Amino acid sequence: MIDRYTLPSIGALWSDSSKYEQWLRVELAVCEAWTEEGVIPPDDMQKLRGATVSAQRVAEIERETDHDLISFVRAAGETVGPERRWIHLGLTSSDVVDTALSLTLVEACGLLCEELRRLEETLIGLAQKYRDTPTIGRTHGVHAEPTTFGYKLLVWVDETRRNLRRLEAVQDELSVGKLSGAVGTHANVPPGVEERALARLGLRPAAVATQVLGRDLHAHLLGVLALIGACLEKYATEVRHLQRTEVREAEQPFGAKQQGSSAMPHKRNPEKMERVAGLARLLRGYATTGLENVALWHERDISHSSTERVTLPGATSLLYYMLVLMCDNLADLRVYPDRMRENLELTKGLVYSQRVLLALVDAGLDRQEAYKLVQGHAMQSWETGDSFRALLERDERVREKLGEDGLAEAFSLEPHLRHVAVGYERLGLDGA
Repeated sequence: MIDRYTLPSIGALWSDSSKYEQWLRVELAVCEAWTEEGVIPPDDMQKLRGATVSAQRVAEIERETDHDLISFVRAAGETVGPERRWIHLGLTSSDVVDTALSLTLVEACGLLCEELRRLEETLIGLAQKYRDTPTIGRTHGVHAEPTTFGYKLLVWVDETRRNLRRLEAVQDELSVGKLSGAVGTHANVPPGVEERALARLGLRPAAVATQVLGRDLHAHLLGVLALIGACLEKYATEVRHLQRTEVREAEQPFGAKQQGSSAMPHKRNPEKMERVAGLARLLRGYATTGLENVALWHERDISHSSTERVTLPGATSLLYYMLVLMCDNLADLRVYPDRMRENLELTKGLVYSQRVLLALVDAGLDRQEAYKLVQGHAMQSWETGDSFRALLERDERVREKLGEDGLAEAFSLEPHLRHVAVGYERLGLDGA
């Protein structure tokens, strides 16, 4: 991922230096297991623990070998003496690469989970603050019925919690390694060596493997990351809609020295929300590539390797950036309750049409007849701009069935908001 969208904390996980350090961790864990097996002498193991690796030296050797793992083994071996012969004993390249990759992905998932928890807390704060702030609910982009701004955000809280559970499950699923040799049969590395080495690394052994871990693991991760990105895009898209001049119910923060347009000094654009929406598309592309990598030839080919050098660092780094950006902007979201109230009343009562319909049915009118009656006045209100309630008040059938009090009750905001608390209770936020 380009530097613009890579934050230091997660970018460091994917540096060459970090990669080779993880490879060295794997190699030394295997050496420790061989020592416990009585194969490597304890004195040699003591010296091997002092091995280091330089990314610069690996790059120099790779220009000759054109093989990064071989270059790594040579570079690490140069930092010790004759005991270097024990490094990579019985292993194949993917034993080291895939196991180290699992270590890095587990760490990356940990960072992402931290930001998802921060997003959850940010959304909870907003949902509580605007719990009773009336706003218009929209379906198809058209005014539907009243809701509250807090309740809209409560839906995002629920989604974020699901996304956190999904990512934690993938993190656990990825906590596996394989040190079982060229085709996974343990021909040159006994199962006990694999088990002890992986335990040192905090990983479980894959139950079965070929030369590589199954790429469904990584496809699953990329799919979950893309899904989280899609949810962030949903939130960003809503803020973008609410920030439109004609709506202006909420908007992303705008700094005192910020400039929105090179040409128009008045502009305050939702560019950060647009950025999130755009970057979500990249995540979906990475997920597609992950699915393509599942089918490898026989016990392994190398077609997945080149793509994973891009997709796995790219997807984790990108989503981390998107989460941080979204959290920071939602924390300072500008919300305009007065404008929400204005928009709620914009259609002159049309948003209460269902309450009128139900009141007429409850008063004994046939539902189809009641629907046509209410729709007729609603369409007239749409076309002329006349008050929907005033049109109903002039209708003798409505007056006869509902009376003044019944009509007033149908136009009350209270029934639309009386059960909002249920959602908070179901999410365990009723006492927050």
